[in-house]
Amino acid sequence: MKIAELFSHGRCRISFEVYPPKKQEGLEHLYQVVGELCSFDPGFISCTYGAGGSTRDRTLEIITEIRQRYGVPTTAHFTCVGSTVEEIRAWLTRATELGVENIMALRGDPPKGEAEFKAVEGGLRYANELVALIRSEFPNFGIGVAGYPETHQEAPSPDVDLDNLVRKVDAGADAVFTQLYYDNDDFFRFRDRCHERGISVPIVPGILPILSKKQIERITSMCKARLPEELLEKLAACADDAEAQEQVGVDHARHQCEGLLREGVPGIHLYILNRSASAQRILNGLADLFPVMA
Repeated sequence: MKIAELFSHGRCRISFEVYPPKKQEGLEHLYQVVGELCSFDPGFISCTYGAGGSTRDRTLEIITEIRQRYGVPTTAHFTCVGSTVEEIRAWLTRATELGVENIMALRGDPPKGEAEFKAVEGGLRYANELVALIRSEFPNFGIGVAGYPETHQEAPSPDVDLDNLVRKVDAGADAVFTQLYYDNDDFFRFRDRCHERGISVPIVPGILPILSKKQIERITSMCKARLPEELLEKLAACADDAEAQEQVGVDHARHQCEGLLREGVPGIHLYILNRSASAQRILNGLADLFPVMA
């Protein structure tokens, strides 16, 4: 099922994002996790794309196996990094042959050790160019793109960042999926600004359950997301108790999801870090309150 169809029936759809593990035992664990999460009838499972395109083949293998095992729609992340247009076309052709339904079209981060993104000769510079290529040459795919409630760390201003998002949507994106954030007000302001700029495709909040204070400080430092002071204080208060820190993360994510659902979001995209326990605890806690997700 394509992304546009998933959000066309007025039902809030849950989706989960996984990443390619480095070892074979991690792969079997991942499939087990996905099987457990399929009980929540996800709209799709997405799989990330390694830095510099390092997992381009593994990403396709994983989502193909997920679809074959569980019959759930899939979305493959794909970036411009390190690829010529011809290589991009070849990868998209292979994804078509494997039955991939959707592409999360991203510019991608600069290669490790480099401060700025630079397109290879014969490649693409921006995500909107990738979206346009997919829409014109591979119309079989649904297309998701990234949005940034707190502004992309490389953007000189929120307005410039939003200009970039408008270009991606105008190029043919079917939905916007946001980077992780921890204050719903940031998302709602972002959503309102998107609507003011004429963006009418679904805007889906991305939620990453916190596992520990150390873990989330490392992640947010890389993407420049803000951690509310109250949340940091709760994590610091149980810094020596791993289970308690994870519970703080579950409680905060559930609170975020409750607020989002009350405001009628079209979906919630959960970054699960290849673990099912936190996601299950969050969604089990929501099912009674919001039957639309049951």
